[in-house]
Amino acid sequence: MTLKKLFLSALMAGAALPAYSAETGADGAEEFVVEDIRVRGLQRVALGAALTYIPIRVGDSIDSENIQTSIRSLYSSTHFNNIVVRRVGDTLIFEVTERPTISAIEFDGNSDIKDEQLVQSLTDQGIIEGEPLDLTTIASIETGLEDFYHSIGKYNAQVEVNIIRLPRNRVRLEIEFEEGDSAEIQQINIVGNSVFSDEELLANFELKDKLPWWNFLGARTYQKQQLSGDLETLESFYKDRGYLTFAIESVQVSMTPDRSGVYISIHINEGDIFTVNETRVIGDLRGQRDVVERLTKIDSGTQYSAAQVTYIEEIVAKLYGRYGYAYPEVRAIPEIDEENKEVDLIFSINPGKRVYVNRIKFRGNTVTEDEVLRREMRQFEGAPLNDEMVEQGKLRLERLGFFETVENSTTRVNGRDDLVDIEYLVKEQPSGSFNFMLGYGDYSKLQIGVGVSQDNFLGTGNRAAININTNRFNRTLSLSYMDRYFTTDGVNLSGQVFMSEFDAGQQENLIRYNTKRIGIGSSLSFPISEVSSVNFGTMLRREEVTNVEGYEQVKRFYQPYIDAQDPNSGVAFDMLSLEAGWSRVTLNRGTFPTAGTMNRVNAEITVPGSDVRYFRVNYDFKHYWPLTDDHSFVLLTRLNVGYGNGYGTDDNGNDYIFPFYENFRIGGNDDLRGFEPNTIGPRAVYRYPDSILGPPGFGGTPTDLPVGPGADTVAVSQYSVGGNAMYAGGIELIIPTPLVKDENKNSVRTSIYLDVGSVWDTEFQYDEYRQLQQVGNLNYRLEDFSSPDLYRASAGIAVQWLSPMGPLTFAFGRPIKDYEGDRAKTFSFNFGTTF
Repeated sequence: MTLKKLFLSALMAGAALPAYSAETGADGAEEFVVEDIRVRGLQRVALGAALTYIPIRVGDSIDSENIQTSIRSLYSSTHFNNIVVRRVGDTLIFEVTERPTISAIEFDGNSDIKDEQLVQSLTDQGIIEGEPLDLTTIASIETGLEDFYHSIGKYNAQVEVNIIRLPRNRVRLEIEFEEGDSAEIQQINIVGNSVFSDEELLANFELKDKLPWWNFLGARTYQKQQLSGDLETLESFYKDRGYLTFAIESVQVSMTPDRSGVYISIHINEGDIFTVNETRVIGDLRGQRDVVERLTKIDSGTQYSAAQVTYIEEIVAKLYGRYGYAYPEVRAIPEIDEENKEVDLIFSINPGKRVYVNRIKFRGNTVTEDEVLRREMRQFEGAPLNDEMVEQGKLRLERLGFFETVENSTTRVNGRDDLVDIEYLVKEQPSGSFNFMLGYGDYSKLQIGVGVSQDNFLGTGNRAAININTNRFNRTLSLSYMDRYFTTDGVNLSGQVFMSEFDAGQQENLIRYNTKRIGIGSSLSFPISEVSSVNFGTMLRREEVTNVEGYEQVKRFYQPYIDAQDPNSGVAFDMLSLEAGWSRVTLNRGTFPTAGTMNRVNAEITVPGSDVRYFRVNYDFKHYWPLTDDHSFVLLTRLNVGYGNGYGTDDNGNDYIFPFYENFRIGGNDDLRGFEPNTIGPRAVYRYPDSILGPPGFGGTPTDLPVGPGADTVAVSQYSVGGNAMYAGGIELIIPTPLVKDENKNSVRTSIYLDVGSVWDTEFQYDEYRQLQQVGNLNYRLEDFSSPDLYRASAGIAVQWLSPMGPLTFAFGRPIKDYEGDRAKTFSFNFGTTF
């Protein structure tokens, strides 16, 4: 009985203690002085951290309003799900239930949305691993993700968030998706258009309700973001054509009952065509009134164009950007005369405050030294900000060829409105390579070559290479070094030492000869502008030529040097050559450019006193035409032209002849894909004197008597000897590579190509052989090898990839213009820079 009474007394006493929560009212509350504050239920949150959110201190006289304020303050910390405050005597006891900590977030069933996108969406809602979870937000998470799916046309998508309880007040969020099928656009209706037809307007839309039969990769999927973009396109279409007052009055999107189809209705008011009456300029022009008025001038009577107005705003902003005004405000204010259908354009200009560059920073260059990037800058720290110079620095970094992408940003310095920091973010790409070539041809079958080279040596921006290349026909060892900034003003110094052995008889499609070379050379390149440079160089080399077949084209060059006593010993030449060149490169990138032009001219001549005197000139041209604003489709045109010949006469009065082993050769690689290497152009011609059987000579043996040159015969070899003149060019359509992610699109390139080329020998005397009877394999006919008209052409597709080990190329092609005896090369694969 006593125990029962004690229990009931305690229960009644507990019931008498006041308890407060967020819903407890403050009316009629009894004030008291706080003697102690206690917090119960803490697990992860420290007591000191909790007390900082309680605006009550021991000794304070408080009432229920003060307690309500404390509860709200604790909730604002985002650490607690539930808070109850009890008073025991003059002690306040805060009983809290902490929010669980998110241990992990897992996704299941999402295929159209990447995990990274979902993580970012949840982060924006405050749902982050390691942070407390507000259970009241679960429904909003589900709704928000479903709304996201609705925006891309998946109206049947469902999202469910499951909370898995874990020890130590932790939870794991498992988010399950049922994406369903995308709703397809059944019809897009434009209402109110009379000047332009639906077909004209819808042709500019990304959203489509009809697809041509050949567009099997297209889709009629509805996406809210694309509709917004199409509405902007529609408005621009009209306003660029003078319809200044054009307006989209309403847009209605309705679904079929099963939510699988979408109907879109766009109601517009075309308005009338307006012409420009006059243009004026207002604002603080900072001494640039004359230039600005000329830039903003639009002749009276000109049809209004929103695109032209936007362009003027941008060009004026760039003008002020050159003088350090980083954030100019340029705005065209139209004054519309509805009666006369005219508009006055008032360009309001506020250049703002002049801004200076505080620091230039670089990120992403883990291999390349900062100095390599900094020396390409044209904007300097401490100088007024010049937007054009900042962009020029970005362009110069892209042209280096060390970086896959280069991005730049300008940010204000905290607390200063006249200072900015510039940051360049680069993504490095492999600068050295192991070279490997693998090819397959109809005749040559399997071909293999290997080599090693290095670039951007130790991140210095200089090129240091030990190049070792060996295959069945060529062995090369070369040491080279190029200092891109030999002087601070950009003079380039390079040097090279090399030795090589070449066996043409072992290479596919070449006539037999052997060469050994050893040489040393250097050159200097001088910049003459941001995009142009000239270079001068010299090279001393020794060349030995042996084992030469005696075909007609080589005799004119080779025979004057042969030792009559030992015709098989070969010959050796010592030569000193001078080189000069000019280049102008406006390409937007050093690797895989998409815009700009490259022009290069190089000339070489051996100086008088050399054993062989000749000259050679090359011209190389490339131009990239972007066909789309994002440069995903690009047209490349290219041309390579070369010519060489001997000059002067030797001591015996013989003309110097262009060395046959320096001849131009095309086929295979980049110049004329689809053909076997070295198969294009002149072939070796052999001339055989004819004879008849004469009377018996000494010892009674019959003798051969020559009949005369008119009765000689000729044979044409299957092997190429090249020529002293050539051209090779073509066009390529660069297209997006299928199945490649956006972040890798700058390291993979796919193109459809058409190649055309010819090589010929300007010194070949066709008339000497054309009347002679041809013998041997008649598949290789005698042609006029001095004519450039015997061109070849091929077409195909090529894929290039900048792999971590070096460049890699696949090419598929077939001849579309060839001659009897030409050999096709259907497929080639090159790994490295040899292509």
